[in-house]
Amino acid sequence: MALMEPNSIAIVPSATLTTRNGDVEHRFRQHSDFHYLTGFDEPDSVFVLIPGRQHGEAILFCQERDAEVEQIHGPVTGPDRAMQLYGMDDAFPVSDIDDIIPGLIEGKTKLYYGMGARRDFDSQVIGWVNSIATNNQIGAQPPGEFVQLGQYLHELRLFKSKHEIDVMREVADITTEAHCSVLRTVRPGMYEYELEAELAYRFALRGARSTAYPSIVGGGSNACVLHYLRNDSMIRNGDLVLVDAGAEYESYAADVTRTFPANGSFSTSQAALYQIVLNAQEAAIAAVKPGNTWNQPHQAAVHEITIGLVSLGLLHGNIDILIADEAYKKFYMHKTGHWLGLDVHDVGEYQVSGAWRVFEPGMVTTIEPGLYISPECSDVPACYRGVGIRIEDNVLVTRSGNEVLTNGVPKQIPEIEKMMASVA
Repeated sequence: MALMEPNSIAIVPSATLTTRNGDVEHRFRQHSDFHYLTGFDEPDSVFVLIPGRQHGEAILFCQERDAEVEQIHGPVTGPDRAMQLYGMDDAFPVSDIDDIIPGLIEGKTKLYYGMGARRDFDSQVIGWVNSIATNNQIGAQPPGEFVQLGQYLHELRLFKSKHEIDVMREVADITTEAHCSVLRTVRPGMYEYELEAELAYRFALRGARSTAYPSIVGGGSNACVLHYLRNDSMIRNGDLVLVDAGAEYESYAADVTRTFPANGSFSTSQAALYQIVLNAQEAAIAAVKPGNTWNQPHQAAVHEITIGLVSLGLLHGNIDILIADEAYKKFYMHKTGHWLGLDVHDVGEYQVSGAWRVFEPGMVTTIEPGLYISPECSDVPACYRGVGIRIEDNVLVTRSGNEVLTNGVPKQIPEIEKMMASVA
């Protein structure tokens, strides 16, 4: 509210239940903006902020309690308890929203709203504004300006509070434990979905009932597919296995990738490629610190990857020229990270006024360089073909540098082989 101009109003709708198939619905997951502002995780609700309103600035519209509905679907908070439990100044049944909100909007100079996020609700908001504009009552004035709410709200979400950081440490720990369990579980002859099941099981045991995104488990050349989701192939002896998976806990995400040998031992060629990616990740993490820009970790990773590819004979020429020509993109075609928080690809601008954003304490980013040598790369020695490697950690920017939240999953070659050998 401190960012809003005087005589303004902000309207934030919740997520709605969505149909999976027939009359079966997906498990409800609250919209991240709504959860951030309210902590209220029920569907079909609307949060309204009106700075300076005499009868209360924070208003919630939510479902009323109904004994028959609760018998089928479980408890509903209801307006009265929403005020008690969530600190709302005022709360009303959502069924009354069309009668109440136009009166709250009327006379306001600005309306802050995330236009385009929910098309159905966009129409409802526009309908309220039009009803004021067409009101024959003398003096009825609709807002003179719509302001995109995200430019303010998403800037706030980019900087994590102490409580948010505590939650993100917890979800990182849950995810770390699950990845270590996978390292101890994998064997040639297993199917990728068995490792996916192990991840889901370990997440759930710690209270993380959902993944932050569909888990990627790619054995062999499947690891070369960046967003591989089938997870239905047999893992063969000699394969590297790429696992990209993160838990979601209290709506916050982790995002971790590790790559390891199915049989517990890296071959010489696998180790050579893996070490290039690890060197790139370590250089990129070192570049995550206050004062550096968002793109510096990527530049550091690209430099190490290009040096490594030249050393193996997969690229030829001057390092600086190869980087300028983006020759590395044949084998490394994505950026080195993204913001992390309530969404796995979290909100927040990467550039400000055309310049790369400067890291500041409280930001959380992933660092995830990789190499993907397609089986179709006929100009590459056969020992490198069909190998995909990515190493990803979650990194908090601190005052003095950074904290790697997911450092508990082994990534040095000796550490990986040691953990896998301990249960052989």
